Amino acid sequence: MARFLILLVMTALGFVTIVATAFGAAGWWVLVGIAAIIVMIGVWDLVQPKHAVLRNYPVLGHMRYLLEAVRPEIQQYFIEKNTEGKPFNRDARSLIYARSKGENSHKAFGTEREVNQMGYEYLIHSTTPVAPPQELPRVRLGGPQCSQPYDISLMNISSMSFGSLSKNAVLAMNKGAALGGFAHETGEGGLTKYHLEYGADLIWEIGSGYFGTRDADGRFNPDIFTEKANYPEVKGISIKLSQGAKPGLGGVLPAGKVTPEISEARGVPMGEDCISPASHSAFKTPRELLRFVQQLRELSNGKPVGFKLCIGSRVDVLAICKAMLEEEILPDFIVIDGSEGGTGAAPLEYQDNVGTPLTEGLMLMHNALVGVGLRKHIRLGAAGKVASGSDIVKRLVQGADFTLSARAMMMATGCIQAQKCHTNECPVGVATQNPRLVRGLDVEDKGDRVFKYQKLTVDEAVQIMASMNCPSPDDLNPRMLRRRVDHLKTQSYAKIFNWLQPSELLIEPPRHWAEDWDLAHDDYFGDMPPAASHTDQKTGVVKGSDVHGDERIPGDSRQPAGQVGRPEGEPGH
Repeated sequence: MARFLILLVMTALGFVTIVATAFGAAGWWVLVGIAAIIVMIGVWDLVQPKHAVLRNYPVLGHMRYLLEAVRPEIQQYFIEKNTEGKPFNRDARSLIYARSKGENSHKAFGTEREVNQMGYEYLIHSTTPVAPPQELPRVRLGGPQCSQPYDISLMNISSMSFGSLSKNAVLAMNKGAALGGFAHETGEGGLTKYHLEYGADLIWEIGSGYFGTRDADGRFNPDIFTEKANYPEVKGISIKLSQGAKPGLGGVLPAGKVTPEISEARGVPMGEDCISPASHSAFKTPRELLRFVQQLRELSNGKPVGFKLCIGSRVDVLAICKAMLEEEILPDFIVIDGSEGGTGAAPLEYQDNVGTPLTEGLMLMHNALVGVGLRKHIRLGAAGKVASGSDIVKRLVQGADFTLSARAMMMATGCIQAQKCHTNECPVGVATQNPRLVRGLDVEDKGDRVFKYQKLTVDEAVQIMASMNCPSPDDLNPRMLRRRVDHLKTQSYAKIFNWLQPSELLIEPPRHWAEDWDLAHDDYFGDMPPAASHTDQKTGVVKGSDVHGDERIPGDSRQPAGQVGRPEGEPGH
């Protein structure tokens, strides 16, 4: 190693000497200046206390930090295989980029995936496929208590706030959604002028900070909400309970990052930290959540209202279901966010270890709603790594009615998965507020790309369903999705997982659901009641009545509850 370094130094000195000689006296002075700088860096490296590498290897030690800085690019572009990159592999990214440009997204010579590896999943095609429908299917959001239903696309733009995204990124996505007639969720950062620019259909997300609809104390302001919720562009309202990449965690936008535009959009003062609490102040119990849903529906004059969450405790899910029956209030839709979802920034421990993955969370919520006889009145959305047509179809099989995508839409807008969203240094201007970087994102071009990507992906999903002899998403069922469970056997989702029958939880909860069903209560979240707020301190009895053992449907008590469109207990739309 020492001989190699000596040879390298001598070669470098020889080259520099030749160059300096060629430029005469001026060249020698430049050489002296460079040498002086190197000596100063070396002396500083020797005396500084923070980096042991530099103290032991002055000057040369800087190579370690240089190589570390370019490691992600080397890894992504030169080392990783097409199917190995994370969070999105090269094949997935190439598919998104090609479709966003309207180019051929086909690939030659067969799959690179290990089809015999445990966990590999595949869809079952039919011997008698059908032609895809001429009109793309849409899903109606709006149950029996909604007077302004909205027909949503199978794939939409998931929640991303202005502030996390640049204004040009929001504008491009809004333009794409307007061109394609699909929904654009605002994110919890508020309903901004950029979301209204192109007139796209909007799902307005209300987070725990109530940004854009808050009073001076940071609480929900019904007057501000009423005005904005009745904009014609707002087609529905979503209450954010938790986010997949960081469930149960709030956030802080430091005062230094609160620009005048963000201050206006979020309704927060300049010069102060913008705090998003971990939980809502407008409700604390399942009952109060449903009452808040009803309040927002009334203030918006009957528009669809739902909520989004990353599934945690099954007890909490069942508590919400009991509250629906007890209060006779239904959300029009529920969006399930998987723990594999993305975010601008979250602790690594949360991203890797907290929250339920989308597959398990989606099927849990679907089964719970079937089990209480309410599934046909409530639409389910799936959000979390939805990027291709097959992703859409798989989520529909697992129980969803529609899907939402965030990171794939970012890639259609120009994102290169640099993973610098939290640094304000996004190189393509998508996730930054730096004017110099934002300028590089052309709204007109990228808006067209978002439109093309969404259209071609939904077209592919519909084509896959046609190959499965399913003219409509209603024809899908869990037998059509299979997973390799060992080296010799594959099983369908119908066999691997247990699917509840309509109203089964009300009649006789299965053994593996019974304990959680008994623990769930509509007056509190969690396995146990709060010590003081909801328990009689003398008797220890929880206040509030238990769920009725009937099948009443809020808004239409004469109709029997149950599942329609598919075999009982299986996902339906």
